[in-house]
Amino acid sequence: MSKVANERPRARNQRVSNTRQRRQQHLLDVKVRSHKAIQHRNKRMMVLASKVLLAAAVCVGLVFGVRFGARRLFFDNPDYRLAKIEVQTDGTLQREQVLASADVREGVNIFSVNLADVHDRLQQLPQVDEVQVLRNMPGEILIQIAERKPVAWITSDDNVSNPFAADGAFLVDARGVLMREKKLLPEYLGLPVIVGCAAESLTAGRVVDSFEAKAALELLRLSTRSFMQTRFQVREIDVSKGYCLVVTDKNRTRVTFGFDNLDAQLQRLEQFLVYSDDSKRELDTVNLLVQRNIPVTFARPASEIINETIDPDGMEPKILKATPVSPMDKAQPEPAITRSKTASADMKARKAIPVKRERKD
Repeated sequence: MSKVANERPRARNQRVSNTRQRRQQHLLDVKVRSHKAIQHRNKRMMVLASKVLLAAAVCVGLVFGVRFGARRLFFDNPDYRLAKIEVQTDGTLQREQVLASADVREGVNIFSVNLADVHDRLQQLPQVDEVQVLRNMPGEILIQIAERKPVAWITSDDNVSNPFAADGAFLVDARGVLMREKKLLPEYLGLPVIVGCAAESLTAGRVVDSFEAKAALELLRLSTRSFMQTRFQVREIDVSKGYCLVVTDKNRTRVTFGFDNLDAQLQRLEQFLVYSDDSKRELDTVNLLVQRNIPVTFARPASEIINETIDPDGMEPKILKATPVSPMDKAQPEPAITRSKTASADMKARKAIPVKRERKD
């Protein structure tokens, strides 16, 4: 009896389903949960897509609304009609030339003018150094132009007496940019002329690229010091020789410069000019290709040219030859006497000593 009673609870605790039933029940449970997860994910994707579409619709509406409002308030508003274009320049550019190059005219809407494009078009003009374009509301555009300042004429010809009339002559600024002005000012005629640029391709708007032309511009820049600007005013620079610069100043003094150490050569020339002023003699030619015993020619009013070599350190001249010439032959003097300063002094001293002669009966 007790044995039967003990076996009954054991039978009651055993599972009713077998292994196959439990496996099928587990698969059904997994399928149910997977289906719910898919439904939940689809619902979230639909909500996200709805939000994206709503945001896109709002953005499109804002864009069209802003464009419509901007057109109504600004671009189609007659109050913002371009009524005035003010052009300010410090050179020879004309208003019509500036407006034609800028491709802008009055009467259009002020907001339809692209200021960056106007700036780029004006900057391409050879005469323009700097340009600024401003929009002054409600209907004015201000164009301010700083033009290039020409420092010389430049030409490929060897001799140009009137650069105004020469077709191959261009104005050039300190940076080497070539220009051709439509309106020539009187002060342009007094600018120095750089001649002999045979290898240079001269075109308005381009930058000179030859070594000789750049050296000539550098010489002009260095010669603008206070003393040199008043005492040595360059009128012509000949670069045709290829190994030197032959400079002619306002007094027709011809100075030969090398391409290197132009500043040091100008300092030596300044010493010669001071010496010339102190001795009251006018320089005719100076050759600065050498550093010591520099050949110097002085022009004297008594139709005489004195060729000397001068040591720039001691500034003591040594006369090589004294040649009396006529004004017709001044350009090509021929040597007549060769003497030194000491020998000349000895000859004068001998002439001053009286000579006693014996009387013959």
